[in-house]
Amino acid sequence: MKLRAKLMIGVCAALAAMTSFAKAEDKAIDFIQCGDSEDPVYPPIISAWESAHPGFKIHIEVVPWDTCQDKVTTLSAAGNPPALAYVGSRTLKQLANNDLIIPVPMTDAEKAAYYPNIPDTVTFKGNQWGIPTAFSTKSLYWNKDLFKKAGLDPEKPPTTWAEELADAKAIKEKAGVAGFGVVAKTYDNTMHQFMHWVYTNNGKVIDKDGKIVLDSPENLEALTALNAMVPYAEDGPTAYEQLEVRAIFLDGKLGMTQQSVGAVNLLKDAKFAWGVAPLPLGPHAKGPGTLLITDSLAIFKGTGVEAQATDFAKFLTNPDNQFKYEVSNGLTPLRPVPGVKDLVEKDPHWKPFIDGIAYGGPEPLFQDYKGFQNTMIDMVQSVVTGKAKPADALKKAAADLEQYK
Repeated sequence: MKLRAKLMIGVCAALAAMTSFAKAEDKAIDFIQCGDSEDPVYPPIISAWESAHPGFKIHIEVVPWDTCQDKVTTLSAAGNPPALAYVGSRTLKQLANNDLIIPVPMTDAEKAAYYPNIPDTVTFKGNQWGIPTAFSTKSLYWNKDLFKKAGLDPEKPPTTWAEELADAKAIKEKAGVAGFGVVAKTYDNTMHQFMHWVYTNNGKVIDKDGKIVLDSPENLEALTALNAMVPYAEDGPTAYEQLEVRAIFLDGKLGMTQQSVGAVNLLKDAKFAWGVAPLPLGPHAKGPGTLLITDSLAIFKGTGVEAQATDFAKFLTNPDNQFKYEVSNGLTPLRPVPGVKDLVEKDPHWKPFIDGIAYGGPEPLFQDYKGFQNTMIDMVQSVVTGKAKPADALKKAAADLEQYK
């Protein structure tokens, strides 16, 4: 019995050693996730993928939002890239043109599975360079109590820019508070907020051939309309970014604001009546629009596991897994999967965020996205402070953008 016991111990030890050796030989697929902690939806999805791909192990590194993009870019440029990383889709052109990532082409069926225009957020030169993994749209929030106080119909939000301006004016003059939140701080969402005006008037910044088309009648109308709101906005718009404007609205001291669906949960216990509607439209609009902001999974070049990283990224973002992630994080759905209908029926506030996708447009892709972003911010600030007329500011910005495309 003692000999058998020793033999069994020896066998177990050998098996343990073999298991340990096998694990040591697993190829790591390094995945940089932006955020404060690993997303709770990921572990079971990762386990399922690893079970189907023995010999490969997903290693997640969570990096805070404010340093995530810089870390990904620095590692890649230094020749030590992750296998895949969560990036803002606006960075894809720069990463691709520097030969740091590989294309992730979509089939026609894959493109058709998304809502309209979503694939455009990751596309240039006729190819896709990332897999959309997070999505944000905006809608108009309005304070029904302030509408009523200003003599407006609290159940009738504006549907056009002209109505929006008239409502903002009435709220400022009759209710004594800002009618509309103008975002103009030196911050990325100043550019984002202006793009909502662009895409609610059928405008563009850069076309599919890479031509700058910012200086157009549609965009001049957009910048002029934004500027017209300034007298009825919060004092000193250049001191406010999107979340700071949202805070004023949450406090009940702002008539209207453009915000994401995340504000819905913050308003559940609001002490005032409020509503959500599609963004008002400009004179050239063809239908409801919004800026379509996506973050993506980019697959980095030179890791030796590009094929496996791509397979994992597609598994992580397949229709079922992606929708779980969206529900968990309160994100606008990327695809019209069956669960979206249930989501809207359960909470109708979701509807305008989805309706705006039809005529929405992507965050423009530039080789130097920070240069693009800063040019747009400078343009908006020059107009809202009165330093430049909309037509002059638009023309200058269009010329400045040439160096960044």
